[in-house]
Amino acid sequence: MKHHAFSALSLLLLATACSSGDAASTPAGGTGADAGAEAADAPTANPGADATVAVFSQEPVYFAGADNKRNVDATIDFPADGSYASVTFRVTLDCPSGRCDPYDRFGSIGIVPDEASDATIELVRFVTPFGVGADFSWDATDLRPLLRGKVHLRGFIDTWVGPGSPYGDGWLLTASVEMTGGTPEHEPLAVVPVWTMRSVTYGDPAHPTSEFVAPATLAVPSGATQLALRSFVTGHGQGNADNCAEFCAKDHTMTVGATPYVTRLWRDDCATSGAPGQHGTFQYARSGWCPGASVEPWTADVTADLAPSVTVAYDVEAFENTCRPDAATCSGCSLGTGCAYDDGAHTEPHWFVSALLVARR
Repeated sequence: MKHHAFSALSLLLLATACSSGDAASTPAGGTGADAGAEAADAPTANPGADATVAVFSQEPVYFAGADNKRNVDATIDFPADGSYASVTFRVTLDCPSGRCDPYDRFGSIGIVPDEASDATIELVRFVTPFGVGADFSWDATDLRPLLRGKVHLRGFIDTWVGPGSPYGDGWLLTASVEMTGGTPEHEPLAVVPVWTMRSVTYGDPAHPTSEFVAPATLAVPSGATQLALRSFVTGHGQGNADNCAEFCAKDHTMTVGATPYVTRLWRDDCATSGAPGQHGTFQYARSGWCPGASVEPWTADVTADLAPSVTVAYDVEAFENTCRPDAATCSGCSLGTGCAYDDGAHTEPHWFVSALLVARR
């Protein structure tokens, strides 16, 4: 079992930091919402020059009361022109003064398209290891339309320790994007945000999934010959019925047009995939993630549903958490707690969900 201090407050602030409105109905890419549409009519670009773009360099991420640096921002210039055979997003976590946060924490890096809003177009997701550093990488070749020109990026780690805490000083975040010029196997034309990152309460009949993730109807750029849906879904919260949502395997469905795409979200390679040398319960299987490992996007080829516009919907296997504060009869508390959430062994079950629609030439 893992123990997360302040987890209920953590979820509240994360939901605020990652809240967003409805999905955009026009393609988004590069520096604005019209960039993807412009790309749709553009000829295939010449190969770009190889580049390594620094995003963060040993950036402190921590929480120390009023001194809150759980979010860190940077405005980055990516190559404006050229096609890239591969784009790799890399993240390194180091321990400030040798004192990493001892707990496994949710982490993410995304684009903030409007600085007046807290909505985040999620690019990569990870979970920190228990108390040691780590290195992560993702294939981000499909995301090239978003990584063009001037882009405002935000890194987030759900840490609750910092300088002066007896439990550690937080994290040092380094991130970069390696770009190799050339023509990729599937050249991305545009990337359309479906849902910015959000928290989805699970197992409460008063709050159905659709309350948090409404179906989105999206315009598909002209010239697209392939479509892929790239999403991140991970489960969090423990001590509930079925020990959901962190420790329960459930079916998740992305429906594009009339076609359902189903995956059973579960990851049982945690003993070998996470950063070496960590302590805690890192070896236990979890709902789509492992401590000290990158979260791999769930990517589905949805070309069969290619049309001038598509509707995308999300749902998850039916479940009622009978171990919750307002349950008619308290039962099923998997860790022997009461039904009240206690910010430790018993935290509300939820899914973190985001999705992008990738249009390819």
